[in-house]
Amino acid sequence: MTSAQTSLATRFRDQNLAGRLLLPNAWDAASARILEDAGFTAIGTTSAGIAYSQGFQDAEHIGRDAMIRAVATIVNAVSCPVSADIEAGYGAGAADVAQTVEAVVDAGAVGINLEDNTQGRVTTPLFAIDDQCARIAAARAVADRRGLSLVINARTDMFLLNLGADVDERIGITVQRGRRYLNAGADLVFVPLLVDTAIVTRLARQMEGPVSLMALPGAPSADELFTAGATRVSVGQMAMLATMGTLKLVADELIQKGTWAAIERTFYGFAEAEALFAGRSSVENG
Repeated sequence: MTSAQTSLATRFRDQNLAGRLLLPNAWDAASARILEDAGFTAIGTTSAGIAYSQGFQDAEHIGRDAMIRAVATIVNAVSCPVSADIEAGYGAGAADVAQTVEAVVDAGAVGINLEDNTQGRVTTPLFAIDDQCARIAAARAVADRRGLSLVINARTDMFLLNLGADVDERIGITVQRGRRYLNAGADLVFVPLLVDTAIVTRLARQMEGPVSLMALPGAPSADELFTAGATRVSVGQMAMLATMGTLKLVADELIQKGTWAAIERTFYGFAEAEALFAGRSSVENG
């Protein structure tokens, strides 16, 4: 681990502590560079986007090693802090999470998403609270031993999986889990699929800690979500899916008409693309 990585970690922690952090998500070097060039000062990875780009479904089908290589590629493409989506840690136990965190720190990441979704490893949809706290504590222990102020975005999938009898129960269990996760070493509680501002406000007030959300098509604006109580808003795989949608329009037009108006509408430019990576080859080959 370098002093530069330590500095990036401190910068990323400060960004999260300041709040109102809009975090885009990249799936390869090109997407990461475009996001950084647009002016974003930190980037997250998207596990789904990385998986799709390499021919896999989401939910750890891609495997730990391939995901870590993709994270390293993104880290090496940008100069800003990168937070890695490590899904459920690539294993059920705390030792599995620790191994994954060691690898992403080696890859240069300064933050992680770690979810409590069991991905079918056990009979329950979510890890037991005590087990998930042990997994979060293991991630924090690795970071502390490495001297890195890693930002841990602890994801809980009560809303994503529509668990609980009603909204009140979902809020209550999310708060219970979130508070425990923060005590175990997490920095934020990530609640994907929740974008209803009234519910966000209720949950944030009860959580008494930073809440992280993910934007979806049709969701309120980032400013509205921040005003409702969110500390951080990311876009997950949504930008990647929008890119796939654009390519689908291009493909349909090409095969149906043999024309390229769709390409022309969003054409980035060869010179611009080359500029994003200017100097990279000379550094690697030097």
